[in-house]
Amino acid sequence: MSFSIIKDGLIHKEEFQLALFRNSKKANLFADRVFDLFDLKRNGVIDFEEFVQSLSVFHPKTPTSEKTAFAFKLYDLRGTGYIEKEELREMVLALLDESDLCLSDSTIEAIVDNTFSQADSNGDGKIDREEWEEFVKKNPAALRNMSLPYLQDITLAFPSFIMSSEASD
Repeated sequence: MSFSIIKDGLIHKEEFQLALFRNSKKANLFADRVFDLFDLKRNGVIDFEEFVQSLSVFHPKTPTSEKTAFAFKLYDLRGTGYIEKEELREMVLALLDESDLCLSDSTIEAIVDNTFSQADSNGDGKIDREEWEEFVKKNPAALRNMSLPYLQDITLAFPSFIMSSEASD
């Protein structure tokens, strides 16, 4: 991945998008968010250590609490510590676009409204971390894409692949 476009051993946003989404040119909010969360040093590129450390959250045996925290950060687009209705709408649209799914505006609004009615337990118009954790406990399908089964196979074949994860084999 790190040599697909720029041959410097680092993963640039375009390479990341090309590897994960088969497109390096099309703007994608979801890909941008995942890249930003993997870029732990906030320097615009992902080195091998950052990649492995960030990828470890997708290991099947990584605790649900870590997956929940990562998903929260993914949806908290503006980094306010809350998921606002518009942020959720933007991410739903990005995920639908990435999946080539077309839903009517009213269906999208229903998804957003339903999620908020379930998750925003104090009714303040935003979802905080605690509300998100409760929502995920009641709706585990919210994290279904947070586990990549093949990572289990990699760690069995190459035990040193997971460098600093809480996950165990």
